[in-house]
Amino acid sequence: QVRLTESGGGSVQAGDSLTLSCTVSTPTTRADSTGWFRQFPGKEREFVAAINYGGGVAIYAESVTGRFTTSRDTMANTIYLQMTSLKPEDTAVYFCAAGRAPTRVRERYEFWGQGTRVTVSP
Repeated sequence: QVRLTESGGGSVQAGDSLTLSCTVSTPTTRADSTGWFRQFPGKEREFVAAINYGGGVAIYAESVTGRFTTSRDTMANTIYLQMTSLKPEDTAVYFCAAGRAPTRVRERYEFWGQGTRVTVSP
């Protein structure tokens, strides 16, 4: 069973930066690529960013392009989401997910982390 463990959430002020981490317990081709999603209260999870196994392909939601960067340390099986210029509207629970390929489609990810909360104050 592949487990994803997230860390790094917290409370910050607008304009601050925060980096989330996601560690994948067991390397497998079924979990080669990693996506980041976030969920606002009462809403479905929305795509934030995704990256492939080699790190050469990364895609982003328009709302975070230029502010968020995803990267990975393949040797450590850890993926990062560096968030800068945070806004109050970025407040959400952030999830990492793993699947075969980087995609914006939530249903294409087979494994999910437990989520970590990010709160951005004005």
